[in-house]
Amino acid sequence: MAKATRSDDWGFPRWRPYGAKGREAVRIRLCDREGCNEPGDRPAPKAPNMPDRWYFCVTHAGEYNRNWNYFAGLTAEEAARQAAEAEGGPTAYRSSAHYQWGGPGDGSRSRDEMFALDVLELDPDADGVAVKAAYRRLAKEVHPDVKPGDKAAAMRFQQVQTAYEVLRKAEERREAVNAA
Repeated sequence: MAKATRSDDWGFPRWRPYGAKGREAVRIRLCDREGCNEPGDRPAPKAPNMPDRWYFCVTHAGEYNRNWNYFAGLTAEEAARQAAEAEGGPTAYRSSAHYQWGGPGDGSRSRDEMFALDVLELDPDADGVAVKAAYRRLAKEVHPDVKPGDKAAAMRFQQVQTAYEVLRKAEERREAVNAA
């Protein structure tokens, strides 16, 4: 019969002994720029149509891409056609500010906020001033006092009010988080 040994693991990581297995150092690839000690997690091609890549930090990736000409060697018509293709459709690089996020806006708003912006007839990147102005404009147009007895206008007024409340509370939450 094997002798039972007592465990040092109490279920809390801080209580485990320092020699515990699974606590090895993690290898991090550094930026390929000379003298930079930041993590290099952004690949960039070394040459067109080559599988070799440089790996840069955020700062040096931006510096590398600043002078990159995506339309080198194309005629003016080909460059305009390629730019139009890249800017249109669900994979447009202009409309996606977040890595692999293909919708409008910058990814900082929830689905409810995006729906509320649609109700207020605003762009996805509208700020608080634009939201308030759109709310006031639409509320004046469809207010039940302006259009008495119009049930469609009353429903639209309720939608506008609800959309404004959603956006106002989201803005208050963002301000509270930024203040903390």
